[in-house]
Amino acid sequence: MELAKLTTEKRNPKTMNLDKMRTMDILKTINEEDKQVADAVEAVLSKIEMAVNEIYRALTNNGKLYYVGAGTSGRLAVLDASECPPTFMTSSDMVQPVMAGGMDAFLKAVEGAEDSEAQGKADVKARNVTDRDVVIGITASGRTPYPIGALQYAQSIGAYTISLSCNKQSAISNYADCSIEVVVGPEVLTGSTRMKAGTAHKMILNMISTTVMVKMGKVYENLMVDLNASNHKLKERAKHTLIEITNVTYNEADRILSKTNFQVKPAIIMIEANVDHEKALEALQKCNGYVREAIDYLL
Repeated sequence: MELAKLTTEKRNPKTMNLDKMRTMDILKTINEEDKQVADAVEAVLSKIEMAVNEIYRALTNNGKLYYVGAGTSGRLAVLDASECPPTFMTSSDMVQPVMAGGMDAFLKAVEGAEDSEAQGKADVKARNVTDRDVVIGITASGRTPYPIGALQYAQSIGAYTISLSCNKQSAISNYADCSIEVVVGPEVLTGSTRMKAGTAHKMILNMISTTVMVKMGKVYENLMVDLNASNHKLKERAKHTLIEITNVTYNEADRILSKTNFQVKPAIIMIEANVDHEKALEALQKCNGYVREAIDYLL
């Protein structure tokens, strides 16, 4: 009965005849419902800002960020965390997903894995979380035991805790220093929180990780300048990024990047400040990785 009272479990009055609808009508209905998601996210921007500022503080003080979830929430955690190293050249342990049932549960549901607070505590404890870190518990319903247990443990050791749910007055909010409750309303398919709830959570996780990395100096203008150019496509992106910023030729971009092991940041500084690779790296280190500050420092 408690579950049935949740917004995420209520029936959507606009889709009571979903099984009778024509294909286009189903698609239009889903599309109309999805349009509400961005508005729901907008309503919690101040909470997202609070979360971003705390995560930025933690990561710039040798802390780490942990995403904890089960099912769809856990998979979204894995997706966002796994994109940070190639996009922003973060270390593999700076942003870590913790998923109920382990990584095997990403592809195949592990029944019952989400039902244990004790397992959530144990899995976070096993990551050696400290009071320098931030732990985000993700659950559409707001009552999933696994991330609740994770936040309980995180709070007990002094880590900063954030909850991300889709119901007002969620149970998990009681264990969060910052509670983000993004209410998107009943799903088109009753209780299928992989839909609007999942979309909202994906949007918010994207916003959090991207904004934190911008604040950490991993973006110049609106370009990825700390990407890990580990394959041909990314090396080409690095060249075109350097061309876009500095107006050098393709061949010159290739020549400069070959000296920096295809790291874009020092390549920008070498060109804009007319210095060699060593001086560019020294300036970057002095300016904590911020390209604009490094260029100003050298000019």
